[in-house]
Amino acid sequence: MAMTHSPLKFTLADVFFRDQAAVGASGDLSIVLNRISLAARIIANDVMKAGLHGQLGYTGDVNVQGEDVRALDLIANDVFIRVFEPVESVCAMASEEMDDVHYFKGCEQGKYVVLHDPLDGSGNVDIDGSMGTIFSVHRRKSTDRPPTVEDMFRLGSEQVAAGYVLYGPATVFVYTVGAAVHGFTLDRSVGAFFLTHPELRIPEGKGSYAVNEANEPKWNEATQELVRRFRAGETECGKRSARYVGALVADFHRTLIQGGIYMYPGTTEKPNGKLRLLYEAAPLAMIAECAGGVASNGRESILSIQPTELHQRTPLFIGARPDVEEAERALRG
Repeated sequence: MAMTHSPLKFTLADVFFRDQAAVGASGDLSIVLNRISLAARIIANDVMKAGLHGQLGYTGDVNVQGEDVRALDLIANDVFIRVFEPVESVCAMASEEMDDVHYFKGCEQGKYVVLHDPLDGSGNVDIDGSMGTIFSVHRRKSTDRPPTVEDMFRLGSEQVAAGYVLYGPATVFVYTVGAAVHGFTLDRSVGAFFLTHPELRIPEGKGSYAVNEANEPKWNEATQELVRRFRAGETECGKRSARYVGALVADFHRTLIQGGIYMYPGTTEKPNGKLRLLYEAAPLAMIAECAGGVASNGRESILSIQPTELHQRTPLFIGARPDVEEAERALRG
């Protein structure tokens, strides 16, 4: 999508959130989005200076998923906690870097919970590659009781806001509150996000396929055949070039802008795959569907899956509708 070039036409993200609140979204939700944009600006600065501040590499710890933790993972997670501590409308937060839910003291009546992957693709930090943040906002069903982990177990279709931040050559903030998808770019000279990509739609009939093909020996025959057809240009949806960054946000952002499909299938040993439903798949699914695309686990919509665990995993096929529907047909047999 063409970008606006005149700074005089740029719209500040903070103003955009406020204006959306005036036409339907609550004022409290606009505050939540503003705090996420603040967290994104802080993390963008931390990512840019990680090498200078000795924040590269691993901490020596292992997270709840059994993965080695990088220094920037913990820094980004702490940023989210700190920016939301004074926000009374948010009662709790969950992250893939925390074993359990973090409850904010004095905010028990808060009507929102926030779930996030604080730094997706953090393995790219040592090579100066793209990384991102993914977030999801849910409204609690009731504020008449203290918050519990059950407040996190909501269908993706019930999200009130979702989005991501891409830390690349530019820092881009993309979000939706259930209608259009909008993108903002950070102007580092003034420290603010400006609207640069209004009303994004996933193009159909072109783009790329993104998948870690090194995992092919671990896939079942249907998945192997599906990827082979994309590689050979034999898919009904058309030929697709192969592109893979290795950071979910970066690969999805390219798919959102240029079309195609991103795939992270399960394996024969781990049929539920690697990606987390609450922190990664569901928020990106909301973005995809509001942009005219679709997201699936290969058999059903990501947005219709009922979470039962805080760190639940799911396969993910996401992108343009014709591409994902072709993947579903192949996987369903």
